Amino acid sequence: MSDHSYRGRFAPSPTGPLHYGSLYAALGSWLLARAAGGQWLVRVEDIDPPREVAGAADAQLRTLAAFGLVSDGPVVRQSARHALYQAALADLLARARAFPCGCSRAELAASGGIHHHCLHPPRGDHPAIRLRVDAPCRVSFEDGLQGHIEQDVHAGVGDFVLKRADGYWAYQLAVVVDDADQGITDVVRGADLLDSTPRQIVLQHALGLPTPRYLHLALVTDADGRKLSKSEAARPLDDADPLPALRAAWRDLGQAPRAVAAAGSVDSLLAAALAAFDARTLPRHL
Repeated sequence: MSDHSYRGRFAPSPTGPLHYGSLYAALGSWLLARAAGGQWLVRVEDIDPPREVAGAADAQLRTLAAFGLVSDGPVVRQSARHALYQAALADLLARARAFPCGCSRAELAASGGIHHHCLHPPRGDHPAIRLRVDAPCRVSFEDGLQGHIEQDVHAGVGDFVLKRADGYWAYQLAVVVDDADQGITDVVRGADLLDSTPRQIVLQHALGLPTPRYLHLALVTDADGRKLSKSEAARPLDDADPLPALRAAWRDLGQAPRAVAAAGSVDSLLAAALAAFDARTLPRHL
């Protein structure tokens, strides 16, 4: 039976073709959603044009389809959701939970890059906008895989950016607004984003939005320990031959290779994987 109380998502940024680390996260989130009888959605996080590669978003969607990972609803693109982000920002500004800031990274370097107060009045017509993070601001949550996580957001992060001085939306605001708007109940993603989660919880509270459950999968790295997306080892996936990479991702998710060894097609492999999937064996580290 379908349990629509579980809504998961996979949200790639179109900075290039999907690589193995992307597939690992996508398959892990898909399996957890399917095992819960829930829905799995795809969202394109295209709010940073300087980093985007032309045509990458469509290529990523084609790759996901070739690997049998298709969104249960319309694919959402952040670039079409500016009005939602602006409404959230206006609400925070009206309640003095957010404020304009003209501090540069170089100016903040002397305080470890942590913003607790502005060094001077905002300059220019389009200053950055930050969330006001008062002390104390200790956030704790139970990650579905990594366990108990706690962070003092005031001391460790400070007032963080919601809209950049160049006019682009910050990831933290967009992801919080989108998860709430799409009714996401469970966020499954790589452990490189674990440190961002307390900030997102602070922002959810500031906006009166629900906090989803979080599960951060082990991060796929190269032989030198670098995040795969920043490594030369991050070769594009082969849409024409998806089975080897799917089997490798299944194995790296801590699952028994024999369960999918006989599968001769993407559909049969995913069906066998879902039947054999055991979330209790997901590795905390690779």
